Amino acid sequence: MVDINIEQHFRSDEVPFLESMDSLVGRVQNEYRDLLTDFLNPRQQFILQTVVNRYDGVKLRFFGGFEDSEMKRALIYPDYFEPQQTYFQVSAYDIDYPQKFATLSHGQILGSLMGSGIEREVIGDIITDGTNWQFMVKAEMADYVASQLDHVGKVKVRLKPVALDHLLNPNQELETVTTTVSSLRLDVLVAEGAHISRHHAKELVETGRVRVNWAENQRPDYELGVSDIISVRGFGRIVLLEIGGMTKKDKIRVTLNLIKPNK
Repeated sequence: MVDINIEQHFRSDEVPFLESMDSLVGRVQNEYRDLLTDFLNPRQQFILQTVVNRYDGVKLRFFGGFEDSEMKRALIYPDYFEPQQTYFQVSAYDIDYPQKFATLSHGQILGSLMGSGIEREVIGDIITDGTNWQFMVKAEMADYVASQLDHVGKVKVRLKPVALDHLLNPNQELETVTTTVSSLRLDVLVAEGAHISRHHAKELVETGRVRVNWAENQRPDYELGVSDIISVRGFGRIVLLEIGGMTKKDKIRVTLNLIKPNK
């Protein structure tokens, strides 16, 4: 059971994940062996790191296929253990499709994968250089995923294994900004990150065009935390990197990563 003092720092919808990670870390400590997680989003990585910090003799390392990946698998291990990259069991696929006649999108690819019955945590980052597409996958599920995906939407595709040292250079623009906000509500941070009005941001949230950690969220008042990723259709992604102190005018200092696909 997770200490109530730890639970109070997280949202109620995060408690089941918090408890499952606490149980996993406890097993590593008690059984003196390493354990590997599914792909975790940055917020889940933050929660797991918080849990591991409470345990003696346990360490944690993340890997998602490449250095700046967002979705990563976590290896939890005794402090005398020396993990290798191969222990993370991350594979990658190149998506072969008729580029002259069709275009793909992140949402189409993820939607087709999940529509095939593949769980989100099996898939890591989906990356593009503007034309070509690749995605990371749990190595132990790679063959199954390849057998399930032969179309993205109406476009016929073929998956080709690709080595991790031959991955694409993601085609995106990254800007880090430090600013102040009135609260950590979803609509407030969408408005700030996308440079739109609060009313417009609220409308985007309520009409299903905003996701938090890749799950649709239609609650404008949903409170965000460190490492949450907001996806705004037509804009890109907003990552809440840091939450600082209050200003004299009772505003909250925050640092955001604004990630937009290059045109």
